[in-house]
Amino acid sequence: MGGGLILRYMWMVGLFAIVGNNWGGVEAAGECGQLDPEVLIYKLASCAPSSQDKNVEVPPKCCGLMQKVRTSCLCAIILSKEAKSLGLNPAVAGTVPKRCKIAGRPRGYKCGDFVVEA
Repeated sequence: MGGGLILRYMWMVGLFAIVGNNWGGVEAAGECGQLDPEVLIYKLASCAPSSQDKNVEVPPKCCGLMQKVRTSCLCAIILSKEAKSLGLNPAVAGTVPKRCKIAGRPRGYKCGDFVVEA
């Protein structure tokens, strides 16, 4: 109960904190533009179950969000300290874009020791 409820709560807080930002198209020094991957992870809370288990179907809401985030930003989110503390599995999380069948994503994007599949 605790982890799921906390993720939902933090997702809502994160959503309100960054609503209106087009984080897929912002150009700045970081992988996610001016936004912090440590905070953006909560915007992707709907992806949490499918980011921890390849056998869990990716929800449509998650796939909609995946279309908005650049692969380099997704990598930064996957490798963030917050993702690690939440128990995110980087090897599984990197499969979410492919499982969403998003066209035009870079194939085999190197993300630390893992590959983000497209």
